[in-house]
Amino acid sequence: MGASDSKLVFKKGIFRLSEQKDIRADDPYWTGFWELPESTEDVFSLFSPADIRRTRDNNLENLETLILAVTSRLCVLRNHPSFPDPELAPEKHALNCIRVLTRLLPFIYEADHLEDWEDKFFWGARRKRSRRGQLARSEIIFDEADPEQTPTQSPPEFEDAKPLAEELIDTLIDLLFYSDFTLPKTPTGKNKVTYAIWQSGVGCNTPVGSSKEFENNRTEILRLLLALSSRSMYMSANILPVKGVKAITYITKCPDKQVVLSLLCSLLNTTLKYNPASWRVPYDHVVFKDPKQILVTYCLQFLLVLVLYPIPEPGNGSPPKNFFRHFLGRLHRPQDFQFLVDGMTRVLNQPLQVTSSYLPGSQKSLSWAPEMIMLFWEALQCNKRFRSFIIDTDRSHDFVVLVLFYAIDQRTDPTKQGLIRMCIFVLQTLSVEPHFGKSLNKPFDGQDSLPASIRIPNFHGTYADYLITSIYTLLTTSKGKLDAIYPALLAIINNIAAYIENLGRATSSKLLQLFASMSSPSFLFANEGNHVLLQSLLEALNAIIEHQYHNNPNLIYCVLRSKNRFQALRDFTLESGQEEIERQNQLRKEQCGEGGTGRQGDSIDSLRSPLSSRTPTLSNVPEENTAFAIGDDEDTEDEGHNQPARIQSPVQSPSGTNSRTASVSSSVDDAVPLQLRGMSEKARGKMPVGQPSFSRQNSTTSLSSVSIPTLATNEFFTPSAAWIESWLPELPLHTILTLITELAPQMPPPSGSADTTAALTAIRQALIRGIDPSPIRVHLFEWSPLSLGWYESLLWSFIFSGEMLVSKGTAGVWNGTSIRLFKVQETAAHTPSLLAPRGAVDAVGSNLVQRIGNLNLRGAPTQAGQRGTGVGGNNGPPTVRDV
Repeated sequence: MGASDSKLVFKKGIFRLSEQKDIRADDPYWTGFWELPESTEDVFSLFSPADIRRTRDNNLENLETLILAVTSRLCVLRNHPSFPDPELAPEKHALNCIRVLTRLLPFIYEADHLEDWEDKFFWGARRKRSRRGQLARSEIIFDEADPEQTPTQSPPEFEDAKPLAEELIDTLIDLLFYSDFTLPKTPTGKNKVTYAIWQSGVGCNTPVGSSKEFENNRTEILRLLLALSSRSMYMSANILPVKGVKAITYITKCPDKQVVLSLLCSLLNTTLKYNPASWRVPYDHVVFKDPKQILVTYCLQFLLVLVLYPIPEPGNGSPPKNFFRHFLGRLHRPQDFQFLVDGMTRVLNQPLQVTSSYLPGSQKSLSWAPEMIMLFWEALQCNKRFRSFIIDTDRSHDFVVLVLFYAIDQRTDPTKQGLIRMCIFVLQTLSVEPHFGKSLNKPFDGQDSLPASIRIPNFHGTYADYLITSIYTLLTTSKGKLDAIYPALLAIINNIAAYIENLGRATSSKLLQLFASMSSPSFLFANEGNHVLLQSLLEALNAIIEHQYHNNPNLIYCVLRSKNRFQALRDFTLESGQEEIERQNQLRKEQCGEGGTGRQGDSIDSLRSPLSSRTPTLSNVPEENTAFAIGDDEDTEDEGHNQPARIQSPVQSPSGTNSRTASVSSSVDDAVPLQLRGMSEKARGKMPVGQPSFSRQNSTTSLSSVSIPTLATNEFFTPSAAWIESWLPELPLHTILTLITELAPQMPPPSGSADTTAALTAIRQALIRGIDPSPIRVHLFEWSPLSLGWYESLLWSFIFSGEMLVSKGTAGVWNGTSIRLFKVQETAAHTPSLLAPRGAVDAVGSNLVQRIGNLNLRGAPTQAGQRGTGVGGNNGPPTVRDV
């Protein structure tokens, strides 16, 4: 039978699946599902979403039989003594069974009405034929020349069996380590399943042999394991961490240490051993699809699915242990850590190298950098030895720069907000280590070699200067898209503040610019919780003053020159705040009305209303020409009248209102980062001390912490005098006001250009009384069920996007299904280009399969596109929106 004939027969068999009722389990018809397809594309193109849904909704019995048939056949092949033998137990049959299951599972998961059936069918107790009975039955089905003949074998024997899903998972994991299928052939008489680590690296110094065929087979199996685990995609973010996914729970609770370590190290080493910069022909990725890169993608994604998965707690006894996360946290050899660091930096550096290539587009940029950042974060959280290693060896500096690159470079892209938030939390996790803060005092000498997007002009400072300046950039240039993680950005500054030395003039000025913006009435009145951000920034300034006074004269001088701002904040009232806002509104109105010279966007309507319930952006922080200009207020008593341009109130960017519309849900987005502890000493004393109610195994939440309220947004919030009195006395202003009182009289009188030098000298020599160092506190990122739901949705959005890239949008595992964990949006069709041609050459490979796949032999309208988030017509591939 020719290729086109077999495809047509397969397509007719698919139609029969939905049309004929109760096809017998021993009907030879089922063999076509593993005998006829020639490739993955055959299964995905010919078995359309409409075909699957029609069978699922109208003929569920046949779908049950199909799943049982292909699963049973796969188990029989795994146990066959001759597998993989082209005649007795063909490799092709196993691969087709895997492909059919991969195709079917997402469409089962999306159907809410099948949840009880799914649980019973896949996870319920059952009886099955014994191994002898399976072999006997397979001989009946596959060796019969005449379907009507009566079998002469003895009746099959039955036995109690594991749930169907458990047996399938066990079989798939065994096949990942199977002789002559995914590993080199073992000598005769040896066990065909040998848990040998695929690549050298962690836990293995000598790699086993491999081939393209073995790697392709591993890819097929890993894709099915991801499909099994993808039940997560069809649950809401608030339900997922509490309810969990049975398939992932079963794998992560595996008690066999050898299986866990072999799978963990194989996935880890395959991912980190891959070198995208190896010698290649320029533009080869335009013509060829690199199968090795596809395998690495699935390895990294499945590794993350296992490692970050929080097993739901039963409610009684000790919480269950995720063994994959446990053993990742047990790594301790320096050579293993060096291997992890080298592999991670190699991948994270690759997009930077691609953009600087002499031949733009000649190398394909890797798509799994976000997943690699996620793996780095997981290693930081669950392995304290790894944290110490990268900090003690100063490799943390490289990761700071790399993570900032991904955050700053993508800060205005609405589809990358989840990635940016994760980058900030990675930096927050690093910043809780005291030695990390101390290491940032090292001079940053290689800044000029950075990409333009993260390069700071005329920079001559330390890594602390670079980090704080980058945080300032994220706060002030993100156009309102990152307001939900302002607390986390300020928490990073808080965590390193007590260790910072020799802060530069420009960096010191930027910190005071942030204070000017956050202490403005329009910012404080815009949201009921904005004063918490101001508290956090004041505590950071206090920590620098209390612990590193003599090592930071630039910052002290900046504070002194802004003394009027601090004193005005001490005397802040509702009336003074409202008067200041009205004064600014009137000034802006006058500027816009003078001869029509004002900018269109500077009208009074664009200024943040004091009654607004949304958090204003910090994009309007005033920039000055000199390093200390922001605080130059000591010669004026009424800065609002004489220097109005320097106290501009922050204005909400027009895009800020819509910055959340593409997110998973506003509750998930807003709750994730608001775990900031930025309270005064008095306020801290009123808060309960203890562990968070929810924690992750081996995570940094084991450190002591203090809980604080989140920044709640009240749509009907109106500032009042009582509200101001509830937080104004708690602002930590004592240290700064004492500093100003003690130090201001010791400053030399103004003397022209020598003012700054004389002032800095006086600051270094001054003795300050009344300031005692307060205990250093860390500001942790705390995990909760809601934040874990966000994290899982972020991971699965990466997996979904990666699958669309791997499959070129034609055979995506989850394409066209009703995903609930995140939002998917179709994009416009791409125009033809030299790197993406459209024409006869482009269509040769898949034209035949697509034509047969689109056949509608019954003449009924197809159901594709009627539900879910599929791609249809001439639209481009779907993209994952803000998570």
